[in-house]
Amino acid sequence: MSTLRITLRAGERIFVNGAVMRVDRKTHLEFLNDVTFLLESHVMQAEDATTPIRQLYFVVQLMLIDPAAATETRKIFDRSFPALMAAFSSPAVRSGLQDAAELIERDRVFEALKRVRSLIALEDAILAAAAGADEPANLSAITLPDRAPVAMGAR
Repeated sequence: MSTLRITLRAGERIFVNGAVMRVDRKTHLEFLNDVTFLLESHVMQAEDATTPIRQLYFVVQLMLIDPAAATETRKIFDRSFPALMAAFSSPAVRSGLQDAAELIERDRVFEALKRVRSLIALEDAILAAAAGADEPANLSAITLPDRAPVAMGAR
């Protein structure tokens, strides 16, 4: 069994198996068994979900943060996924979306969240290029993982 050790700063929050915890001083946590968690720095607020990929990230994040509502949230994902696939012609985005959907199907929600997060920079570049930004985005400079990593700490 592997142990995952996390250090949190005073006031920082962590979401563990649907529970929200905040520490009052710098502390170290060791997860000794199977656990699903999100660090506060990876939690997207609803008002920040301003693009299609960010909205999908928010939906997947809700599956992790609120396991009791995961079935209903999954329905939102299932309705959003075909629209996103139709909206993007980029092979990298489409591949990433397909990877995320496959991970969700296998109940690997944390890995799906990481895969969707990896698409945000690419989406930003695509949107900037479409908006005719002064400096065209260099899409070839953005690298994405071919597949979502299989390991995720103590999960």
